[in-house]
Amino acid sequence: MVCGGLAAVRGPEPALPAFLLVAAVGLTLAVVDLTSLRLPDPLVGAAALGGGTALTVAAVVTGTPGRLALALAGAALSLLLYVVLALLPRSRLGFGDVKLAAVLGLPLGWLGWPTLWLGLLLPHLFNGVLVLALLAARRVRRDTALPFGPALLAGAYLAVLLA
Repeated sequence: MVCGGLAAVRGPEPALPAFLLVAAVGLTLAVVDLTSLRLPDPLVGAAALGGGTALTVAAVVTGTPGRLALALAGAALSLLLYVVLALLPRSRLGFGDVKLAAVLGLPLGWLGWPTLWLGLLLPHLFNGVLVLALLAARRVRRDTALPFGPALLAGAYLAVLLA
């Protein structure tokens, strides 16, 4: 369904393989993070390498190296912002989340600054609502570790669909 939604919204554009690859690996990452509170480096690396390669090919095919530069800038900005968030006192953000945010910055950046900003904001809104609901239902406490990778992936997915 995720890949079908991307294909339906993005159409036959040359960057579609990058979006599909990141989404497919992202689904696996979401399941792993939900079950083990981990985002394994080999999977995150596969998404980065595959997505970056596919976006490079798309930039060459379309003759738009500027879009690839924008994608790389999106990844770098995402990495920087999430490193800062992870280093804040009492931050519950892990460096797997930081690396995943950088990977997701590639396709989000490819689509432009508004999409990147939306993709960076939505995960915090999603996670905030989820945490408040879980706290209200007394399913978690304030110190309960919760995965953030699924929120990162859902936020990026929705931002791409809305772009």
